[in-house]
Amino acid sequence: MVKLVVAYKKPKDVAEFERLYQQEHLPLAARIPHVSKIGLGKVAGTPDGSPAPYHRIAELYFEDAATLQKALGTDEGQKAAHHAVAIATGGVDMIVVDVERDS
Repeated sequence: MVKLVVAYKKPKDVAEFERLYQQEHLPLAARIPHVSKIGLGKVAGTPDGSPAPYHRIAELYFEDAATLQKALGTDEGQKAAHHAVAIATGGVDMIVVDVERDS
C-alpha cells in the first residue's frame, strides 16, 4: 500500500483557503478513482509549541504505486492536483509514502 501525503503550508488568507478547500477541493479529491481511503486533518501544532510548518495534511491511500500513478493520470486526478497547487497560496508539498504499517 502507498499513500500520497499532501501537506499544505500556512496560506496567505486562511479563511479563503478553508472556503476553497472545503467547497471546491474536497469534492474534486473525492472523485479521484482508485483511492481506498482518505485521511484529512488540520495541523494543531508541534510537540514543543513552535509554529507548525503546515496548515493541513491530506493522506490518500492506494493499493500500490502503479495504482497511484494511474489515478493521478486521470482527468479527475489531474484536476485535483492542479487545484491543490492553485489554492495553496503558502505552498504545498506532495510526497509518496510506502506504508509499512497502518493500524
